[in-house]
Formats: sequence, structure tokens, C-alpha cells
Amino acid sequence: MRVAVAQMNSGEDKAQNLSTAERLLIEAAERGAELAVLPELFTYLGRRGKHREVADAIPGATSELLTRIARRHHLHIVGGSFLETAPGYERLFNTCLAVDADGSIAARYRKLHLFDVDVDGRRYRESDTMSPGEDVVLTKLGDVPIGLTICYDLRFPELYRRLGAAGARVITAPSAFTFETGKDHWDLLVRARAVENQVFMLAAAQVGSHPPGLACYGNAMIVDPWGTVLARAPEEECVVVADLDFDHQDRVRASLPALNHRRTEILGL
Repeated sequence: MRVAVAQMNSGEDKAQNLSTAERLLIEAAERGAELAVLPELFTYLGRRGKHREVADAIPGATSELLTRIARRHHLHIVGGSFLETAPGYERLFNTCLAVDADGSIAARYRKLHLFDVDVDGRRYRESDTMSPGEDVVLTKLGDVPIGLTICYDLRFPELYRRLGAAGARVITAPSAFTFETGKDHWDLLVRARAVENQVFMLAAAQVGSHPPGLACYGNAMIVDPWGTVLARAPEEECVVVADLDFDHQDRVRASLPALNHRRTEILGL
């Protein structure tokens, strides 16, 4: 399966962000990708005061864009994430849509772990405007089982173990990792999640500066089940592509059958 991950420098111009996302998805399709992944918060990355203004319901402008592109280009899409409004909820969700190549929505995942931290004197509080999701989501695009995660989820290996144990062959991690944490932890976490669950990791990313004076690490990556980086984005908006060899994945799992050695009777999962 040929896959693509996108790297974007989203800002506060939602129309421009959507235009860039469409351009990158079309480029992915033209380069032969069957599945393309957008980064976290690809529709808007900026000040919290505008979150409610730029959020979308489902169906809405963002979901309709993704389904239209998927259908027109026969492309499976993991729609990074965007701010979702939902009836009965005061706060928003950070939501990822998996869209089948026929344009139907296969699954919706709402980010489970919210990034509420202080890093190098900078304060991040996603919970100021967002609510956490409640569901672990494994879906299929084509005939490939795909687990859905978002950014900060990378620091919670139990989520990835749940997805791996449930049969995921691919796990997506659309992200907007801060530069401060990304330079030390991004590669380590993405590759570790691939190795310990013997899955392909598709880690789309935000790169560069965005309001209000923050920066994302970039380095969008495609990693195989042995931890080998198959593709890495340069420091710019772009798409990188790689071919996933599921026979290679089967050989890795057969030669190092760690997934079969789990002491589930003691550790659960």
C-alpha cells in the first residue's frame, strides 16, 4: 500500500489552510498514494479565542471537503484533526475523521489525551477549549485495519497496545508537536510505538511558527514495524510518500513474536 503523510504550517486563515490541505491531498493522489494523512489541527492553528469561530460540525465544511476529495481522487484519507462542535457540549473536540475512498466517513476519533503542560516557560492548555474523547477507535480503510490517535496520545503506550492487540496494522498520529518537546522526543516516541506494536506509524506533522508566537517541530514521518524511517519530511510544507510492505510486517512479527508473548493474564490488554 502506498501511503502519504502531509506536513503543513497552518495558521489562523482557515480558508488558506483548507486550500493547502486540498493541494497536498491531490499531490498525494497524483503520486500514487492510496492513503493520505493530514496533520493535527490542519484547519486552524492559532489563538484559542477563535476556536469556537473556526470549529465545524459533522457534517460541515471540513468533513465535506475531505469526503469530496476522497471520492474524486479515490483516496483514503485520515483527516488529521480539526475542532469539532457537538450538540450538548460546551467545549469542542479535537477530532480526526477517517474517510473511505468512496467518500464515506468510516470512523470518527476524538483525541483522548489533552495537552495541558508548561514547557520551557510556555503554557499549553487544550482543556481550556476542548473536551477529551471517550473511545479507542480502530477502523478499516480498504482492507487495512488502522488505529487512530492524535499527537499527545503518543506518550500513552497503553492506547497503542490496545490498538495493536485489536489487530491494527497501521496507526496514524497526526500531530502538532511543539518544537521544545519534538526535538528530544518525537523520533523516539514514533519509532517506539512502531517497534513495540510491530505496526507502521504514519505521523503527519505541523512545522514552523504559528500564532501566538509558538512553533512546531515538523519531521513528518513514515516508520515501519522494525523502527526504520521510510520517509521523513524536510522543514517545509510538503507530502512524503512510502510503500508499506505488509509481507515484511508479517516476517517481523513471525521472527520476533513479542505480541504473542504478552502476559495478558497478568497485565491485561
